[in-house]
Amino acid sequence: MRVTALRMLEDILSFWQNLRDEEHGGFYGFMDIDLNLDKQAEKGCILNSRILWFFSEAGMTLKRDGLIDDARHAYDFLTRHCLDREHGGVFWSISYDGKPLDTTKHTYNQAFAVYALSAYYEASGDKEALELAEELFALIEEKCADEGGYLEAFDRAFCPIGNEKLSENGVEAHRTMNTLLHVFEAYSGLFRATKNPAVAEKMRNILDVFETKLYNPALKRQEVFFDADWKSLIDLTSYGHDIESSWLTEWGASLIGETRVSPICRALAENVRDKAYREHSLRNECERGVEDERRIWWVQAEAVVGFLNAGYRKEAEEILAFIEDKIIDKRPGSEWLSGVAPQRKSESGCGNEEAGQPLSWEPYDAPIVEPWKCPYHNGRMCLEILRREQP
Repeated sequence: MRVTALRMLEDILSFWQNLRDEEHGGFYGFMDIDLNLDKQAEKGCILNSRILWFFSEAGMTLKRDGLIDDARHAYDFLTRHCLDREHGGVFWSISYDGKPLDTTKHTYNQAFAVYALSAYYEASGDKEALELAEELFALIEEKCADEGGYLEAFDRAFCPIGNEKLSENGVEAHRTMNTLLHVFEAYSGLFRATKNPAVAEKMRNILDVFETKLYNPALKRQEVFFDADWKSLIDLTSYGHDIESSWLTEWGASLIGETRVSPICRALAENVRDKAYREHSLRNECERGVEDERRIWWVQAEAVVGFLNAGYRKEAEEILAFIEDKIIDKRPGSEWLSGVAPQRKSESGCGNEEAGQPLSWEPYDAPIVEPWKCPYHNGRMCLEILRREQP
């Protein structure tokens, strides 16, 4: 697995290095399925933070100064353009030439900036980056936290607004599992960099919510979308988030000496394996009993790490092979496809499909790069394999 992961990582690094915007800063924000690069597309601040995190972590893992320079390029764009110097926090998106475009402040977005800045501090030693991470941590706790956990969506001045940016499946959620997971992840990165007991205290509070509100012990899954009182709004199993949480939560908990959530994390991984692992890959989700059979790029990446973490090596190896065969785009100048969808093919290769016939995996028309499509999940998968598969 290590050799495969290193090869994949080098390709991901090369692709994103080629997307550096040397004129306006940051990295280009959109490439369509036909590999047309839009140099004037918006630049998502989550995308930029994830790129900053990725190059910082890759630089530390591979010990290459050039990767720290790529991280610095993202850091400069974040500090010059993504930060709101008037009201605090990080914007949702920036125009291609560095002007505020969507001035929404979202807890999810603030969290990824904390995560990225913490990693960049560790990689570069830049104390200004750590100061910014700590300021954003304080801002999240001041502006976004409430007695139940965290509020999510705000306008530029941090007045609450609707949370459609982190809501899907026909509901608008007041709270989401996804945001809470990534606040915990961000705080884990900040704690790793600082060992600040105040950060550890907030992490323990999140673990309480994870145990008592998010996790459904009867169904061995996390609920996804909630109202203000943590009442689940929809019958939905997100296999990708469950397998991601299974290893990411356990990792963060281990940093602060917590073991109480390990049984939950292992139960999540086991349930995902039993319910979603088919055809050497992972289904996307199950809504109201209906399975979404698409194989989404980031879900496969998280499944490799989650299954490795849970001791399911055979499944992890098989998904990695599926990624290499079906998800990685073989065209020059591309990266990973957003996903593939299964179609049944007759033995002759012409005809539509009956159950039991061979599967064909067809790419669907989704961009190669967009504000959510970045080197975070796939790059992290490669880095985690390298860390876990030491020679």
